[in-house]
Parts: sequence; C-alpha cells; structure tokens
Amino acid sequence: MFTGNLGTWIVIFLVISPAVFYKSTSELDPRWAAKKRRMSEKVRKMFYHAYDSYMTYAFPHDELKPLSKTYTDSLVELGNLKLEHLPNYYNGSALTLIESLSSLVIMGNDTEFEKAVHWLSENLSLDVDARINLFECNIRLLGGLVSAHILATDSTNRLVQGIYKNQLLLLAEDLGRRFLPAFDTPTGLPYAWINLKYGVMENETTETSTSGCGSLILEMGALSRLTGDPRFESAALRALRKLWSMRSSLNLLGTTLDVETGEWIEYSSGIGAGVDSFYEYLIKAYILFGRDEFWRMFQSAYIAIQKYFRHGPWYHEADMRTGKATYWQLTSLQAFWPGVQVLVGDITAANSSHHEFFSVWERFGVLPERYLLDRQVLHPTEKYYPLRPELAESTYYLYHATKDPWFLEVGESIVDSLNLYTKVEGGFASVRDVSTMQLEDHQHSFFLAETCKYLYLLFNDSFLVDRNYIFTTEGHPLPVVSAWHERLPETYIPSNWTLVKRQPQAKRVSAMSLQLCPAKFLNSGQSNEQVESACHIPDVREDHRCFTDEDCGVDANTCRRRSCSMAGYCGLWLFI
Repeated sequence: MFTGNLGTWIVIFLVISPAVFYKSTSELDPRWAAKKRRMSEKVRKMFYHAYDSYMTYAFPHDELKPLSKTYTDSLVELGNLKLEHLPNYYNGSALTLIESLSSLVIMGNDTEFEKAVHWLSENLSLDVDARINLFECNIRLLGGLVSAHILATDSTNRLVQGIYKNQLLLLAEDLGRRFLPAFDTPTGLPYAWINLKYGVMENETTETSTSGCGSLILEMGALSRLTGDPRFESAALRALRKLWSMRSSLNLLGTTLDVETGEWIEYSSGIGAGVDSFYEYLIKAYILFGRDEFWRMFQSAYIAIQKYFRHGPWYHEADMRTGKATYWQLTSLQAFWPGVQVLVGDITAANSSHHEFFSVWERFGVLPERYLLDRQVLHPTEKYYPLRPELAESTYYLYHATKDPWFLEVGESIVDSLNLYTKVEGGFASVRDVSTMQLEDHQHSFFLAETCKYLYLLFNDSFLVDRNYIFTTEGHPLPVVSAWHERLPETYIPSNWTLVKRQPQAKRVSAMSLQLCPAKFLNSGQSNEQVESACHIPDVREDHRCFTDEDCGVDANTCRRRSCSMAGYCGLWLFI
C-alpha cells in the first residue's frame, strides 16, 4: 500500500498515538481492569432492565412508561411540544426496539438482534397516517435502520445465513422516500414536519431549527451510498449548503428560520438545543465522506464558536449578527461538545468543559436541562433530566483519547446516579425535577440507543477493536470506509485501514486514531511530505495580530494553543 520504509511509519505511529499500541496505566493496573469488567457488567444489567421492561410492557409501541408499566406512541409527539395534529389510529413503530438494535450488537447479543431484525422485517410498516418531526425520525428511525442493516451484513456473520435479505435497508429506503417531499421548498430547506403517508400537510408551519435542517447528511448520505439512489444525499446536502450560506459575517448561525423565505427567526444561538447536531454533523460528515467542503465549514464554525460563545470553560449564547452574549446558561445538550472537540484533537478545551459539566452533575446528582450560569441556579421551569446521554458520550471520548482513569471514575458516578435516582421496577424513569428527584413516567428510546451504549463502551470497547466507526447524534454506528469517500480527508493518514507490522501479529489501526500531532515529515519514497495535524486552528487574522488569546488558534506542529503576546502577536509564548 505504501512505498518506502515501513519502519518509518511504525515510529511515526508510536509518536502519534502510543495508546494504539501500548496499554495505559488504567488498563495495565489490575485494579482498573477489574473495575472496567465490573462496571461494564453493571451497565449491561442496566440496559437489559430497560430493554426487557420495554419488551414486556410497551413493545411494539414506541416508548415505555416505566412507572405505570405501560406504553406511549411517542414518535408523533417528539418535538411536538403543543401536541398538535396527533393521529387517531397510530399504534407505534417499535421505536425503542429499532433504537436498541446497535446496542444489542455492541453488547454481543446476536440472538436477540436476529429476533428483532426478523420481527421488523415481517411486521414494520411505515405507510402510516402520522405527522412526524423530520429531524427526530431521521436520527432515530432512519439512522437505526441504516446502522442495523450495516451490522447485519458485515463480515461477522452474526445472522443465520440466508435469513436476511436486506429487509432493513428496504425499510430505510421506503422511509427516505417518504422524507423527500419535505425538501420541496423554494430554498431546499426541509419542512420540520411531514406526514409519512400523505406528505407535507396543508398550512404546515414553515418554521424549523438549524439542527432540524442541517443534521440530515449522515443518515441520508449513508442511505444513498447503500442504495445507489443519490436523491437522499443530494437533498440533505442542498439543505446543508443553503443553511451555511445563511451564516452571518461572523460565521455564526441562528437557531430557528423559515424554510420558505430562508430568513432567520431567532438570531440568538449557541452550541445547545436547536443548533448542536449541526456542528457535530459537519465534522462527522467530513470523516465519513471525505469531502473537504465539510471540513472548511466546520473549521470556520469552530473558530467562531471559540471566539464568540466561549467564556472560560463555559459556552454562552450570542447574537449571530453582533457576537454579543445573549443568554448565560448551561443546557444539558451542550455536554456533547467535548466529544466533538476530541475528534479534532482539542483535548485541553474538551477536558476543561467536561470538568465543569461533571461538577454540575455532582452538585445535583444528574445534569439539569438548563442551569443559569450568571446566577448559578437552576432554570425555574426546565429542571428535568430525561436520561440524556451527552455527558456519558463526552466521557467515553475523553477516556479513549487520554486513557486517564479519572474518566472511569466519572463513568462510575454516572452509572451509580442513574441506578440510585432513576431505576424503578418497570425500567428507568426520567427525572421531572432534579432538586427533588421527583420522577416522570417516561423512558426515552435514546437511553438504550446512547446512554447505556456510551457507558458500556467506556468500560468495554471490544466491539471497536479492528473496526472504525463514527456515531450519529443518536449513537448509531456508521463505518468509515474508503468506498464512501470522494477523497480521503487530508488530515488523516491516506488509508482507511492500515496494517502495521507488530510482533507477533499485525495490528489494524483505525484512521480515527491517526490524527497527526505533531506534524511529521512522512517518507513516501519519492518526496518528504508534511502532513498537517487535525487539531490545527489558524489565527483569526492572517498577519497573526491579536488583541486577546481568543484571536489565536492551535499550532499545527505541536497541537498547543497559541496565546497573544503583550506586543499583540499570536505565538507559543507560554512554551518558550
């Protein structure tokens, strides 16, 4: 695959990511190894308590009501705060089962996975008179079906040979086709709501969110690559490009907009609800599809976020037009951000924010939906915790990036809190008020799709050995394969799977592990080519002048954050 000296590559890999080859202290120490085994088993029991309760009391409806041990057909309610236009005869789509498929595989339960695939193949119909939220249905149903199809057809032979004939892919393709009328707007931005049977309803609202129309590219892009039908990816890509063209001169976006006019409705935004997964999908689409366009968008957006939203370890909201702070609040959805920062190598910033999120978790026992940073108090009405996964997700990413055993302790604290405060006889219940720990009769499907999954992978990542995945915003794994890349990302070694000789056997290295830091000259046998680090963020000004540290980026050669000198120039002054 490569010309030149293989030994050079091995040395570089050892410099770049020693964790790929050598076990960390937390893995060598028998105390930590025992803790990981014990905690992974504890999380497994959590998952099956939630899953078995759903299958007993709620299946084939959408989600479980664990306190009353009954069900809710909630797919039509997701994002529908006013509960408008609810159908009369909708009886659920086995939403929690679909969301659980990849978790079953990750925990090694191929038997239950096969039973679930068989039931869905025989019984699931999406030709239903149900008005659904496009974003929620995309990340939960479409993402769950696409990911499960990939897992059902990979090389592990986890299904009995001959019983699977792409039924999940056919269901996903059918669902994707039902999405397409939502994109029939003057701007190409999709309606937030669509009826799965009849399309866009008369007098449908034209308001949507940045996440709602900018977080479709992973699932719909993967569907196009699997089916050969380009319409799904084209529709999602057109919407993403249109949305990006609506950014302000500061490279900031708002929170809500009109799909017919392309005008912003809410100019204030941050990295939380209504915007979060838009940023997440830019970097993940770059990794999954290898299109430099996605990297350029993300890099510009990342610099703007760090400049206008960041305040120490916290991120407030700001007006997209002026960059002026609007709301000083933590929202639980923001806790995904350190995980995204790990993907681009900004470990210091990720670690700083993660510590603050966890400090709030420790204060209340769980993470409240909103916390007012300027007053250091709970939001008066949004005091709930619906079993969200974002803190567990970032903990998983940071542990596997650093191998710092402190993150195992964080994970254990999260697991203990969930069992102490939310576990009931009929499953796991959401917290209505974190100040009293009063419970709410709802077990969200993402508790099985994400929360349990990330906690399990924190303590047992055996599923990821010799595999290379990214996870959607709903926690569904999609493989990073060269066949899906128009061109491989320049910031990664130009190979999806790299076999490196290591005695006594070859070690397969994930491209996600090979973010180069520091930059190195790689001997290709023809010329010395310097490969730039993925963590590189340029200074705001090309002449490197600055007023504050926020005007300075991250150095390409060392991955260290640059600072502003007294003379007004960015550089590595703290390290001289």
